[in-house]
Amino acid sequence: MTTVSSTPPPTPAPIPAPTAASPQPAMRLRELVFGAACAAAVRAAARLKVADALGDSPATAAELATAVDCEPQPMRRLLRALSCYGIFAETEDGTFVHTEMSRLLREDDPHSLRYIALWCTEPWTWEAWPRLDDAVRSGGNVFQELYGKGFFDYLHQDAHESAHVFNRAMTTSSTQSALDVAELLDLGGVAVVADIGGGQGHVLASLLERHPAVRGVLLDLPAVVAKADARLREGGPLAARTGIVPGDCRESIPVEADMYIIKNILEWDDDSTRRTLRNVVAAARPGARVVIIENLVDDTPSMKFTTAMDLLLLLNVGGAKHTRESLCTRLEAAGLVIGEIRPVNAYLHAFECTVPG
Repeated sequence: MTTVSSTPPPTPAPIPAPTAASPQPAMRLRELVFGAACAAAVRAAARLKVADALGDSPATAAELATAVDCEPQPMRRLLRALSCYGIFAETEDGTFVHTEMSRLLREDDPHSLRYIALWCTEPWTWEAWPRLDDAVRSGGNVFQELYGKGFFDYLHQDAHESAHVFNRAMTTSSTQSALDVAELLDLGGVAVVADIGGGQGHVLASLLERHPAVRGVLLDLPAVVAKADARLREGGPLAARTGIVPGDCRESIPVEADMYIIKNILEWDDDSTRRTLRNVVAAARPGARVVIIENLVDDTPSMKFTTAMDLLLLLNVGGAKHTRESLCTRLEAAGLVIGEIRPVNAYLHAFECTVPG
């Protein structure tokens, strides 16, 4: 793929995307019901790597089409549609330039959302969304009926590319939030911190880098921890202070620590949530800290994104994003004492809890 960039002339001012302070209800509803077209356009741009092809200088649709091996006229139509949403911008001379949002589709952007965009628009989502009314009627997922097996079995057995996209999306999300978590948490008095269901351990690695006297333990499924962050594995700079434990936190948590972190794994279903919390309380000594980090569907600036993810969880696994009240109810039912609840960033809240004596 060719990147369209060179020493640029002064960038022409982009034509502002059409806006309306208060669009007519009928017009707004028409736009909303065509939301699939916007999602599909973002997915197409992400798959074609259009944002990666566009450098710092303006480029025509034809130049970008050549760079990513596409036809020029359909490329112009794609860019025109995306520009209506502030993803790329068309200048007065008909060339296209980056916007803050289009740069987030670049794979090399430190805050890249390319794999998140792909994950939220994977082929199975287009099969599942039209069945949302069925899920609302039944209160359960539609995945088993659609594909004859559970969501994660389908991913790993039948949809390897989608499983890869899922893993990259989760890695991207975890990497980007890890520094926020590490900055927020006070590890004073903590000798050992355990990341339960911690994926590849990005949060743990960030905490250990920030607190050189602390030891860490990462627990997740065997296939997950086998691909743990290179900083934590043998030969990595944090390996001497890290224990990697393959296991399923829903079955048991054979880890002793002063602080347990559980991030974004209490949303699959109530049974998994109950078992995981029961196991961490059973494993922890009295007075140990348990920090639960989750997206909430209330009290957050990211309501539109989080409520959409909540509906997607209903469709694929029958899960749900928590409200502040629903999560507190489950934490108290597990026997945890809830302390301070703090925002980590625009998408996450941390619930500071302790195990009672």
